[in-house]
Amino acid sequence: MQAITREEFASAAGRRRAWFGLMLGDHGLLRKFYGNSHEIAQGKMWRTYQPSPADLKRWKDRGIKTVINLRGDKPSGYYFLEEETCKKLGVALETFRVFSREAPSKKALLGARALFNRIEYPAILHCKSGADRAGLMSVLYLFFHEGVPLDQALEQLSFKYGHVKQGKTGVIDHVFEKYIEHAKSKGIALNDIDAFFAWVDEDYDPEAARAEFRGARAGNFLTDVILRRE
Repeated sequence: MQAITREEFASAAGRRRAWFGLMLGDHGLLRKFYGNSHEIAQGKMWRTYQPSPADLKRWKDRGIKTVINLRGDKPSGYYFLEEETCKKLGVALETFRVFSREAPSKKALLGARALFNRIEYPAILHCKSGADRAGLMSVLYLFFHEGVPLDQALEQLSFKYGHVKQGKTGVIDHVFEKYIEHAKSKGIALNDIDAFFAWVDEDYDPEAARAEFRGARAGNFLTDVILRRE
């Protein structure tokens, strides 16, 4: 992540640093050859990588009204460029931070449901590469907002989107698999959102889930060193 203050971003040198970070650190150059944008729900929600100002303009031209940034609002070049561009375009920017190598917190799960209920559609959600955090939130969107059974929604956590289940990022899959095992043992339908949140409230321990899961060495090397997942 390209560290930069708002004061630095306001200068010509700071803007150059922001663009340099977006193109290299955030794989902006790679996205010119390999995109990772996919429709989640027809005409309503898409998942994507860190958008450049030009990408945001293209999304706006397609009718997008809300951008959900899953990386957080830590002072950085990519964030200031995104914030500035969304303001110019008249697009709502929602910042909702989640993590790729941690079990989602109870607060994040509850917050995601509220987020999807309040935003204006059509919308996009994005992380850095459009793989893990975008996958997590795509699962939750389909489950919470579209009523898709959880086991079907889990197709959003797939290697075809860049998600590596065998690395530390597989802790996300582990959490959902724990719930599915619980639901099946109790005869609970996998589209029962209230039952899911009852489990979250009564039985779910994010720290324990993280401690239980261990990615394979090769998978961890891929996600931590090669892909540099946040």
